[in-house]
Amino acid sequence: MKDEDFGNRLGSYLRARRELVTPAQAGIPAGGNRRVPGLRREEVALLAGISPDYYLRLERGRDTNPSLQVLEALARVLRLDDVERTYLLGLTAARPRAPRRKRPEHVPARVHELLAHLQVPAFVEGRAFDVLASNPMAVALSPRLRPGRNRLRSLLLDPEERAFHQDWARATADFVAALRTTIGDDTDDPRFVELVGELALSSQRFRTLWARHDVRALDGGTTTVHHPVVGDLRLHRDKLPIDDVILVVYYPDKDSASDEKLRLLAALSHTEPTGTAHDEPAHDEPARDAPARDAPARDAPARDAPARDAPARDEPARDEPARDEPAGDPHPTAP
Repeated sequence: MKDEDFGNRLGSYLRARRELVTPAQAGIPAGGNRRVPGLRREEVALLAGISPDYYLRLERGRDTNPSLQVLEALARVLRLDDVERTYLLGLTAARPRAPRRKRPEHVPARVHELLAHLQVPAFVEGRAFDVLASNPMAVALSPRLRPGRNRLRSLLLDPEERAFHQDWARATADFVAALRTTIGDDTDDPRFVELVGELALSSQRFRTLWARHDVRALDGGTTTVHHPVVGDLRLHRDKLPIDDVILVVYYPDKDSASDEKLRLLAALSHTEPTGTAHDEPAHDEPARDAPARDAPARDAPARDAPARDAPARDEPARDEPARDEPAGDPHPTAP
């Protein structure tokens, strides 16, 4: 994150949102000599009913404790929705911040049991979109849903994930905005700092979206994805908070074409509907059974041993002298 995200979050947010509002949206003639995108500072101040000097102090971080009335007026001028307005109100110094205890994200045992019984793609994610656990159907839907992967990193940096989403541009915008919403005032969380720093260095798309300061709640909805084997799938998505983690479930309309394709995907991937969910990546599971497939090799010498084809089904045949004694045996064994 940039230093301004830590020290002047209110000013950074006001400036970013001001640049996204066009003069036409604010009812101001555009004119021909505008050198800045969006609204000028003095125009925001005029529309909000505050002095230009006071608004300048807000943007530059010289005043971090505006009144609720001022914030509401700015939210109206900047055309903020309910989520964005709530985020704006949370950026001021007027709200005391209780210290948070950093606890490792943990998937309860009962959630593992639930994943194992779900017959549709389901997984558990943390606050930074880290995949903490998943069922086999989730991995069959997308290998990027294995535990240990990060959904936002995959979305921005993995070409296969880009092809997976029908509307990749919207998906990235939604995810980045949701990340900023989730971070809120917890800007010193090491996981958030690490993830934002990594993506800022490796993804131009992330840098562009992060500079917009969009905030959004990424909850339920319907999306279309493209699976390389079964084709397009129209799936509903629900996110259910459980303790400190989120259970994410994807499911189709019953008896729809996508429902049939999911069943086909389960069959093609040899996924048992009641397979057990694990913290370890699902693709590691076959490795634990691999030795069993090679087990017959241990008996190979026994198949080549002459004793199995020798005339020796009777016990005396194992004694060498016994072969020469009955020269006129009327019932010789097969060679």
